[in-house]
Amino acid sequence: MNYSKFIDHTNLKQDATKEMIAKLCEEAKANDFASVCVNPYWVPFCSEALKGTDVKVCTVIGFPLGATSTASKAFEAKHAIEEGANEVDMVINVGALKDHDDETVYNDIKAVVDASTGALVKVIIETCLLTDEEKVRACELSVKAGADFVKTSTGFSTGGAVVSDVALMKKTVGEKALVKASGGIHTREEMLAMIEAGASRIGASAGMTLIKED
Repeated sequence: MNYSKFIDHTNLKQDATKEMIAKLCEEAKANDFASVCVNPYWVPFCSEALKGTDVKVCTVIGFPLGATSTASKAFEAKHAIEEGANEVDMVINVGALKDHDDETVYNDIKAVVDASTGALVKVIIETCLLTDEEKVRACELSVKAGADFVKTSTGFSTGGAVVSDVALMKKTVGEKALVKASGGIHTREEMLAMIEAGASRIGASAGMTLIKED
């Protein structure tokens, strides 16, 4: 099976250069990946580089901590889409979730969803920082706010995607949303385990390794 369309080919490194991002786009085009996932600065460059292909441009919002203001996240999402982003991966306000301030978490997600007309919204819940109860609540709030995906991780915190978390997230959202597994997925075996658990998208910087047949 061809797994290329499961993969968001990712480079979110702070020191990514134009040469590195250009290579990311070329690899995505050559292998027909779902998207390239880059920091907002690179959205116009990637949009131009991928013009005429069906590879999407994905960017990150409130990344990686999620603790920026709701207004900032909404503006960032709207601006990124205006510059060519097709998908936005936003980080929730983790502290608010832990404080059981569900209204703030919901409003934060909803503001980005409302600002992202015409683009997919994926909500990064940062599973490594959450209890199972918090993971479920984050997924439920994401669905309620109209998000398209829930996503495990930024890849910048204390841990990445875990199969059991993907399964829990998929069980929680059911058919109301999709699940993206990201963070620490380096092998084809790891990718297949995430897909088996319910992931419809894989975020990884190791995209070229993941599509190689064993």
